[in-house]
Amino acid sequence: MKRDHPAQTIVAAATAPGRGGVAIVRLSGAAVVDMLAALLGPTMGARVHAVPRRAVNSHFLDAQGEPLDNGLAILFPAPHSYTGEHVLELHGHGGPVVVETLIERSIELGARRARAGEFTERAYLNGKLDLAQAEAVASLIDASSTAAARAALRSLDGEFSRQVLALAERIGELRAWIEAAIDFAAEEIEFLAEPQLVQRLADLQKALFTLQRVSRQGRVLTEGLTVVIAGPPNAGKSTLMNRLAGHEAAIVAPEPGTTRDLLRERILLDGLPLTLLDTAGLRESAAITGAHAELDPVEREGMRRAREAMDRADHILFVIDGAADHGAVAWRQEQGSLPAGVSATLVMNKCDLAQAQPPALDVTVVRISARTGEGLDALSAHLKQVAGLSDADGSLVSARARHVEVLARVAAHVAQARSLLTARRAGELVAEELRGAQQALGEIVGEEGSEALLGRIFSTFCIGK
Repeated sequence: MKRDHPAQTIVAAATAPGRGGVAIVRLSGAAVVDMLAALLGPTMGARVHAVPRRAVNSHFLDAQGEPLDNGLAILFPAPHSYTGEHVLELHGHGGPVVVETLIERSIELGARRARAGEFTERAYLNGKLDLAQAEAVASLIDASSTAAARAALRSLDGEFSRQVLALAERIGELRAWIEAAIDFAAEEIEFLAEPQLVQRLADLQKALFTLQRVSRQGRVLTEGLTVVIAGPPNAGKSTLMNRLAGHEAAIVAPEPGTTRDLLRERILLDGLPLTLLDTAGLRESAAITGAHAELDPVEREGMRRAREAMDRADHILFVIDGAADHGAVAWRQEQGSLPAGVSATLVMNKCDLAQAQPPALDVTVVRISARTGEGLDALSAHLKQVAGLSDADGSLVSARARHVEVLARVAAHVAQARSLLTARRAGELVAEELRGAQQALGEIVGEEGSEALLGRIFSTFCIGK
């Protein structure tokens, strides 16, 4: 359900702060038309009102009718505007003082400063965008690659929402079919035993799996992948970090324990946004290095933080010295201590010095030389595969972590519905699980948007959008 919003007119700079050639001050609300004469003068205000959606050159005036700036004024009357309300844009010179003066003048006339994301929030509240499209606006602004920008634009055009709504419609049809059978108790058991019904639920799960895969790929493009570089001391973790980052982000030294805290770098790897975390060496797994000395408290804390980071990561690159540990002893010792829910890759470093091939292991192994760069292309391709982007066909949409979480709940409801149908043939319980799935899907597009959810989403937007 969409919440009501105040009728106040809002104002904000719609361009980035700082000096520039042009700056835009945007107003939205019912009072915009009434402000035209005061802001532009009676003659120019009437002209702008008479030719909506056309740029008109005008002075922007203060309370005494003196010019504050000269630029273009464009009126977008309701409901044919971004917010669905009257919108006025003042395109002036891009100086901070000029922008702030125009905002203050608008406030004198009754507007108030817009909150972060309030223009897009009003677009959602007025039915111009659904919630997934509104989030795509922020994703488009924050896009870190061309692929991410194109995916966000597809979501803004409604592609992700259409897929969500199509799935919701299929669930609704199946739910209605089952609920209709419940009304005829004599035929209910026989109806629920029909193979066609079980097949429809199976087909529904396949469609849901596809949407989950699309949303996970979209989430990675939008928010990136968090990758922790872990392993024993002196395996080349910091050298790999520097190689991937493209600069000396981490200190490299032969002494164990050089890295004691988490080092974080945000990079773009062949279009894939990555947050890399270099961690303290795990000395418990470093039997082959002879590093058995008592750890000082700082290094012990660094190791604790390394394990905490691995628990929260999307993926772990476990780096070992492939020349000194060609049998992957460090990996075997540490494997059982890695978080169960986080995927991992064994990176055998120093392949330029190692002659032996890696042993057969139940983990993906990538051989590299962080010093020379050998194998880095294979590692990049592997990370894209981990992210689910290696088989992308150019039709990706943007998505966010909350979309992935909602779809996981939907999948749980549908799986439970199928289980109840096959094991107990309990029509009412099956229908209730499908109702839960349908309701959860509504959260993605905003049909079930709560006040707290909307506040959390739009607070992440920039002011002026």
